[in-house]
Amino acid sequence: MRRTLGCVRCHYNKALAARTQAWYENKERVGYKQTSDMLTNGKKQEDLDFLTEVSSVPLQQGLRNLQTAFTEKLWVCASPFFGDNKEKFSSLCQSSSFKER
Repeated sequence: MRRTLGCVRCHYNKALAARTQAWYENKERVGYKQTSDMLTNGKKQEDLDFLTEVSSVPLQQGLRNLQTAFTEKLWVCASPFFGDNKEKFSSLCQSSSFKER
């Protein structure tokens, strides 16, 4: 479980950094497809080969959550209701995401 969460956090942070860098340097948007391709390519690199040891489902969920944060949640800041805590965030786990060893 810790290994899976660590891998999700690692790839989420890499995808977030790629999105942020692309925007501030080139004013380009990086979407879900590009970050998913980063995951596929990252699994082939020696320094990220540990990503192959965990299920890809939680890794993809992390990328979808990042996409949601960029497309929906960031626009909340412009809303007059920002900060009213009507919407709660939660973690999403599927039973098919983990393997017992």
